[in-house]
Amino acid sequence: MKKLLIVLLAAAMLLPLLPVQAEGVVNVFNWEDYVNPEALELFEKETGIKVNYMRFTTNEDMMVQVRTNPAAFDVVFPSDYVIERFVKEDLLMELDFAQVPNADNTLEWLKNPSYDPDHKYSVPYMWGTVGILYDTTRVQGPIDSWQVLFEDTYKGEVFMLDSIRDSMGLALKYLGYSMNTQDPAELKAATDLLVKQKQDGIVKAYQVDETKDKMVAGEGILGVVWSGDAQYAINLNENLAYVVPKEGSNVWVDGMVVPRAAKNPENALKFIDFMSRPEIAQMNCEYIEYSSPNQAAIDLMGEEYLENPNLNPSQEVIDNCEFFHDIQDRITIYNTLWAQVKNAK
Repeated sequence: MKKLLIVLLAAAMLLPLLPVQAEGVVNVFNWEDYVNPEALELFEKETGIKVNYMRFTTNEDMMVQVRTNPAAFDVVFPSDYVIERFVKEDLLMELDFAQVPNADNTLEWLKNPSYDPDHKYSVPYMWGTVGILYDTTRVQGPIDSWQVLFEDTYKGEVFMLDSIRDSMGLALKYLGYSMNTQDPAELKAATDLLVKQKQDGIVKAYQVDETKDKMVAGEGILGVVWSGDAQYAINLNENLAYVVPKEGSNVWVDGMVVPRAAKNPENALKFIDFMSRPEIAQMNCEYIEYSSPNQAAIDLMGEEYLENPNLNPSQEVIDNCEFFHDIQDRITIYNTLWAQVKNAK
């Protein structure tokens, strides 16, 4: 009996040295296919926190859900201009960065971004560009301009992004305008261009996640995609290539934020810090193949990452791109113009 008491006492003395497992859940609202499932399993195993993982396909759909029921989500992964909007609407909690030490790994140029200038509300998760994925065996001439998306040469072979900002943005850039213009005449010109593109039968479909797989299968010649989807497709089909057109494009960041109404804010911060850990950020980057905002993760990936222009574009390409900014004050106009494009016959 005495020996048993000694063993129990020794075990009790060791308990404080063991990892403390948190209780409860963390409700995560992220893009489709945008995290390595193994990372979620590791988080659950390490912390004891259950991940309730929910998915969305567009920023616009996500915004509706967060506004309608903000308490349903603890961590959300919006794009830059949505973070800007959520801050204006006072929907986000200021982050306690003492509980997110791995956020220090963020690239310097993303530590004070225009969409979150005081760096209070978000931690970058991934970044990238928008460009054209194309079949090198079927194109007729160089692919270096948005112009090819509007040529009869590729009639019925072009996949466009089913996204107001991206499709309208590329049309604006092609016409020489800013993606963030407020000029009614410039917006109308971009809309007219997209309407004509559809009426001419050039567009095969407006899609989001489906495009990368359809391009791999050879079902189109040109597809407007995000850079990570392009790299995914190129890995599966050596005939595919990706370009950011010379007129410029969108450079974007998806960040991790916590709604002010979140039910599990402590667990949310643990999740964000875990996703920012170098080896976990590396794991996610290599799984979804977008650009990492985490310098320590980039160091782990080394030359293979640095020498890939799809994942690590030149500074010249980045400087020729724009962040999207919030258009809430013009959203009715954008929705009306986009409806004209989608309903064109």
